[in-house]
Amino acid sequence: MKPAVIAIGLISVGQPALAACAEDKVTIFGDWGQANFAVEIADSPQERARGLMFVEDLPTLSGMLFIYEQPQSVSFWMKNTLIPLDMVFAAPDGEILSIHENAIPGDLTPIPGGEGVQMVLEVNGGMTSRLGVSVGDVLQHPSFGPDAIRPCGEKTDS
Repeated sequence: MKPAVIAIGLISVGQPALAACAEDKVTIFGDWGQANFAVEIADSPQERARGLMFVEDLPTLSGMLFIYEQPQSVSFWMKNTLIPLDMVFAAPDGEILSIHENAIPGDLTPIPGGEGVQMVLEVNGGMTSRLGVSVGDVLQHPSFGPDAIRPCGEKTDS
């Protein structure tokens, strides 16, 4: 059975479409297609420390994007987190380096993302598996900048 694919995008007939980017949206691209997530940004130490703690419900195709100033080794835990989450760890160019699926609510066990991580996308537990997201797929967001694998404003074959 193939995973369900949720694709949201603009279709342009006759010419390539410009990839739509916004601060409150992350798009994941893979061989399975693409999916857009509405996101809140956590780019300060305080916002990153709080993350999705105490959130009781996360709408489908929503999440939080953690942005670090530079690539680094990161580790997360689920203290005061009430819902299971998938964590998608990405390099400065948007490539997905690792995925942790279904982190257990309230678990204090560290969840390492590996070296060279600059962004982490948290979404509902099980979402990455349902979509077919895997290591090597690509995130798109304005914070990745012009050297990203999928920079904002690039023409796509949508």
